[in-house]
Parts: sequence; structure tokens; C-alpha cells
Amino acid sequence: MPAGAVCRPWFVEASRPVVCSSNKGKRPFEACHEAGVPRWFGRTFRVQTKLSARHGQLSPATQSKITAKVSRLNRYFDGLTALNVTVDLQNPALPAVEIVASAEHFHDMVSHEVSGHLWRSVDGAVQKLEQQLRKHKEKSRDHKHVQSSRKV
Repeated sequence: MPAGAVCRPWFVEASRPVVCSSNKGKRPFEACHEAGVPRWFGRTFRVQTKLSARHGQLSPATQSKITAKVSRLNRYFDGLTALNVTVDLQNPALPAVEIVASAEHFHDMVSHEVSGHLWRSVDGAVQKLEQQLRKHKEKSRDHKHVQSSRKV
């Protein structure tokens, strides 16, 4: 990137146009390689991830691993705005994980998982929420204009 080129997400400086060497005549953020966040209609969005623990504490390493696993959910649906993860350690033998995903123009999606190991609980809750997001995305697509193979 040239020395004078600046590449920032839309929320950093919305009043100034973004100059990036990779755009080359395209709209801002269309081909921007340094923002590292999803693009949607020329704007970038970051999903807010909130992690909390009940009846105990999580180490910073565990918190970062859980945040990394949950942040994968943004791949399945672009309209996610927030992910709230709650780890319940009331029963240490059976940690419970709850993930609440907030999406634009849609109700909150919730997944619960209780397992014998914390990572199994996290993986199970993420998998359940992936299924919900895939199903919602499939339903929201426009399938009305697909031609059928039926003969008239």
C-alpha cells in the first residue's frame, strides 16, 4: 500500500472518503483488504460479542478461545448484530452454555447446551446456532423465481 493510502472501516471516519490502493475505481470497501470484516452494501459491520460467566470465572485464554469459536457464526448470516454468550458454572461437572444471536429484522435466536465438558458444551451450542442461522438464511432467500422441471 502506498504511504498516503488509508484504509479504515466506515465507523472510524465517516466524513472522509476512504482511499485504498486495492480499490482501483471500485466503490469504497468493495475490494478493501485491510479492514478484515465482512462487507455489506459498501459498509462494514462487526458483530459485538459479549461473554459472561455465572457462578464462576473464565480465564482470559478460555475467553479468547470461546470468542474465536463463536465469531465463526458470522459466516452463516451477514445480518448478525450481537452475540451474547453465557457460561453457567453452577454445576462444575456439567457446564451449561447459552448463546443468543441478535439479527437485523429478525427475532433473537437462542441455543442451549449442557455437557460434561466445557468445550463440548460450546461446540454443541455453536452447532445448534449454525443450524438455526442456515435455516433462516435459506427461508429468507427468494426461491419464487426458480423454474421447475415440471412439464406443462
